[in-house]
Amino acid sequence: MHFAYLAPPDVENSEDLMTVTYLMDLAGQAGIDSALVQIDEIGWDAEGSSFVDHTDQPIRSIFKLYPWEWLLRDQFAEQFYSSYTLTQWIEPIWKMLLANKAILPILWELFPHHANLLECYFSGPKTMTDYVKKPLLSREGANITFHRGGAVAETGGPYGAEGFVYQARARVAEFAGAYPIIGSWLIDGAAAGIGIRESASPVTDNLSSFVPHLFD
Repeated sequence: MHFAYLAPPDVENSEDLMTVTYLMDLAGQAGIDSALVQIDEIGWDAEGSSFVDHTDQPIRSIFKLYPWEWLLRDQFAEQFYSSYTLTQWIEPIWKMLLANKAILPILWELFPHHANLLECYFSGPKTMTDYVKKPLLSREGANITFHRGGAVAETGGPYGAEGFVYQARARVAEFAGAYPIIGSWLIDGAAAGIGIRESASPVTDNLSSFVPHLFD
């Protein structure tokens, strides 16, 4: 299995490399052979109809920390459409739907006032006074604008050209100056694990501390 990451231009953006190194270690403990590759080192072998790494080894299974919407605009985007099923991509391409915040206003329209949803719109905040303006494709707390009680706060980043959604602001509980965010998920209908990221502000970014997952 290959593990791909975007080469960090500085220390602050080295999270990807640390994450794939950790996952490679887990793969090794599970008896899976692995190889590390930078995303810009991946090439295309036309004769073999496969993606290859920097040593010309075919890539049959790959975990990547690189957004799909970037990958589909890159040099070998055309090859994905003809060869996607020949490679096991982790995460799969359908995760683009869940990574795009455009799904949030649609869910609110389909299920208004649902207990697990926050009020959200494409066209603006409407009657909301406390809300968050979020780019459709931002990650790690980038390019978010908070509106609360007339006050406005913003985070920086490279996103926003793709458009925004306007979502009601959720109160994040504070514990001794820290704001934990819980992520939990199911596998085959059963609770499988939990992850917690903790930040010194209500915005969770790529430098927030992380509590490892626990599987039962």
